[in-house]
Amino acid sequence: MTGSTRSSHGLDDRRKRLLFRCWHRGTREMDLILGRFADATIADLSDQEIGELEHLIEVPDPDLYAALTGDKVLAGEYATALFDRIKAFQGADPSA
Repeated sequence: MTGSTRSSHGLDDRRKRLLFRCWHRGTREMDLILGRFADATIADLSDQEIGELEHLIEVPDPDLYAALTGDKVLAGEYATALFDRIKAFQGADPSA
């Protein structure tokens, strides 16, 4: 079980692959952060945002997690508005 609450039905192949990759990061913490974000937004992301997310998930889990928690500064090429959205999303109250 991936933890995903979203079906990939209706998504193009690029989004299906990205949804899978967001839920299969290697560390459970990153699965939950990126997977939940992808579940909520994957269908609505622009092609540019999809490209940014594909690029962002190439960052090793420890580095990306440290950047999302504020313990490390993310390299400029990854510090996009999409990264800020993910950071804000992962800090949001899931019951709200």
